[in-house]
Amino acid sequence: MLSISTQSWKTLLAQLGNLIITRLRELDENATGPNKAIPVKTVYDFKTDFISKGLGVKLTAAEELICLIAMLPYLVPGYFDKIISGLYPNGADLPELGGVKGSHHRGFIPTGETILFLLAGTNLHERLKVMQFFNPGQPLATQHILQIESVHEGEPLWSGAIIINSEILEKLLSDVPGQPQISTEFPAKPITTHLGWNNLVINKTTMAEVGTIQNWLAHHDNMVKAWGLQHIFKAGYKALFYGPPGTGKTFTATLLGKQFKKEVYRIDLSQVVSKYIGETEKNLEKVFQKAENKNWILFFDEADALFGKRTSISSAHDRYANQETAYLLQRIEDFDGLVILASNDKSNIDPAFLRRFNAIVHFPVPDPEERLHLWNIYLPERNNLSKEEIDEISARYEVSGSTVLNAIHHSAINAYARNQLISYHDVLESLKREMRKEDRMLD
Repeated sequence: MLSISTQSWKTLLAQLGNLIITRLRELDENATGPNKAIPVKTVYDFKTDFISKGLGVKLTAAEELICLIAMLPYLVPGYFDKIISGLYPNGADLPELGGVKGSHHRGFIPTGETILFLLAGTNLHERLKVMQFFNPGQPLATQHILQIESVHEGEPLWSGAIIINSEILEKLLSDVPGQPQISTEFPAKPITTHLGWNNLVINKTTMAEVGTIQNWLAHHDNMVKAWGLQHIFKAGYKALFYGPPGTGKTFTATLLGKQFKKEVYRIDLSQVVSKYIGETEKNLEKVFQKAENKNWILFFDEADALFGKRTSISSAHDRYANQETAYLLQRIEDFDGLVILASNDKSNIDPAFLRRFNAIVHFPVPDPEERLHLWNIYLPERNNLSKEEIDEISARYEVSGSTVLNAIHHSAINAYARNQLISYHDVLESLKREMRKEDRMLD
């Protein structure tokens, strides 16, 4: 919830109201007597830090005030309209104040012009200072707190509405960051698991590579600070997971997220890549913008869709395809967290791209011993298979971990429906079913 008392909130709104009134009276050359504008001390003296506290980000008083103005349509929809109608009951044209009407919202929506006017009046020097709060290197931009809505070509940039990040707003109002919903605006979805590392069956070499990633997540930030290596090593880490479907690539990513209390978002690159020039970059940029400063793990599935063998430059589309790949690589390198790309086959990835990864981790089909372990840990106790039958199935049928799980699931459903234990026959029939999916035959 808002970290501010009701009384403090009322006081803050009253201060802002006085500021608006004072600025508008400054425009009224005919104002006299008690209506004559009194000088505003300084808007940078607004006593509030509830937004800084709510976000865990240090903002100046001016930046707090900018955020407050952007929040008003959400918290007090008729705030501006009430003040304006009180001063100008017959209406007034106030271009200096800015503001727009929305397609659904019936009240005044502040724009960049509103911010400039309220914080700096008509003082050109002060207006230029206020503009700097929106520079790329400043907190409002780096923390993705708010932005100025784009305007039609030829119109002033500052006439765009001030849009506060919906996740930021939700966090300020509920103290819990909102989880973005998968959509065309955000082509990614969270992936989780209730299982643990003991449920992951991979070989020792693969686990050792995964262990290096665990060490990076646990110690990298402290290491570079303690050893003064910030100027040598980039903040992020890039890994390629490759191997046949069902061998644990996605599962491993979710376990890393679970262990280090990080949300994992899966982006299917085959769904993101567009045949239309420039659209792929736009789709990917939406993901990275959402992910900035979120402490997320990004898991890009079907990496072959974008990182396949580099195409020859025979057409404009080929050039753009390579530009898309270069864009993603650069964006990944700029990302300050863990990025995992998954592929079924490393040979599909251009060698020039492979050199850019910090780790390349192979997830092979489990060997007979690993398959035996899978059958033993996942097969329900309510089965009548002998040890010899389980040993035989593990040794004979070369399948992935997900195929084992699917076969057990199918077997369990059928056995439960008969009110019987899972049988050797159930398992074989289920394996046949799974292998038909892969266009394979059970020998």
